[in-house]
Amino acid sequence: MRMFGTDGVRGKANTELTPELALALGRAAVTALAASRRPIVFVGRDTRRSGDLLVSALAAGCMSAGADVVDLGVVPTPALAYLTRCHHASLGAVVSASHNPAIDNGIKFFSQDGYKLPDETEDAIETIVQSRGAPSVAGDRVGVLRQEIALREDYLRYLQGVVPVNLAGLKIVVDAANGAAFALAPALFRALGAEVVPMNVLPDGLNINVMAGSTHPQYMQERVRSESAHLGLAFDGDADRLIACDSQGRLADGDNILHICASFMQMRGLLTQSTVVGTVMSNLGLDAVLRRKDIRVRRAQVGDRYVLTEMQSSGAVLGGEQSGHCIFLRSSTTGDGLLTALMLLQAVVEQGKPLDAWLDEFRRFPQVLLNVAVPDKHTAMQHSAVKEAILRAEATLGQSGRILVRPSGTEACVRVMVEAEEATAANLTAEAVAAIIRTASA
Repeated sequence: MRMFGTDGVRGKANTELTPELALALGRAAVTALAASRRPIVFVGRDTRRSGDLLVSALAAGCMSAGADVVDLGVVPTPALAYLTRCHHASLGAVVSASHNPAIDNGIKFFSQDGYKLPDETEDAIETIVQSRGAPSVAGDRVGVLRQEIALREDYLRYLQGVVPVNLAGLKIVVDAANGAAFALAPALFRALGAEVVPMNVLPDGLNINVMAGSTHPQYMQERVRSESAHLGLAFDGDADRLIACDSQGRLADGDNILHICASFMQMRGLLTQSTVVGTVMSNLGLDAVLRRKDIRVRRAQVGDRYVLTEMQSSGAVLGGEQSGHCIFLRSSTTGDGLLTALMLLQAVVEQGKPLDAWLDEFRRFPQVLLNVAVPDKHTAMQHSAVKEAILRAEATLGQSGRILVRPSGTEACVRVMVEAEEATAANLTAEAVAAIIRTASA
């Protein structure tokens, strides 16, 4: 099994993702990526208790390979990517497991231009780790460590410069998930003039993402209604995702955010190719509402790296996932929850159109998702009866719906997703295909 997953190396901290592995990854990454004799590596982390342990080991590995390490402390993942790029570091690394529980952790690397590493580079690092072939240095070539916590202010200034929106008069609930943005998010929106109601900004190392943030937005929704706020913003543990809600507490997920930001950018002539990149899970309602505005939706596999690849190949400058992980390529190299929030707020403020009104425009198509347990998911997908059932469903749905059938990446099942204008049609179609899969797999 590949050591690197879709978003870096992940595992239970100190049992699966051990300090020994972190040290080896740091040494291997410098060996594989650093072109200069004295490379500089920027490192950061979220608020997990295991962060200090793993950053210390990762930094030791980098220094052992001859790199100087700049420790940024607790920072959002997109801040680490930005600071690596703008300060011309050789490499960036963030210790975080994003929206996962505190017991998990991860290590994710960024190249000197601020992008996540491609598969082939991760494979090269993995090969070095497994072969134990990363060399160490001695004498005056051993790297040193320095802390540069103040560099986080550069990131805040960058955000305010990219989206200089005036938030005066807005009351905003900000849920930081007790994660990496616990200090920066409230400070950013206050600096732009908003009245901020902070939530989950007291991390203790164990409460990251616990009944908080973008994975548990219901608490933000309740707070928005009780505070009579204009809207709410909820981030995940490393602040690369955003889920919002309007004054009524109605959720705005990544599809809603793409609709709003694409519409606003199109009106300003900033939406290159009049194209937005979503994923195969993006609701068909997104296609419908944007089609009326002459905006085309392209679809990528689930995963921000696949969204980015599709954006680069199609020339699109906006893309994202339902999870709220959105990429604005004119301003950033990776998903950034704080930047996404500012882009969303700019559309609200400068159009004079509350988030409530934006959400009224979006009609989400009913979606049915069935998980069909099978002995062999890949054999089931290749069965002729299953292929024929999918083709019949596509023909029946036509332009008013769609079907997606795929093997689960983690379970022994096939996932059947159907969207249609009417819930009855979605249910009947999904059940019909699921029945064929069960019969064919028996």
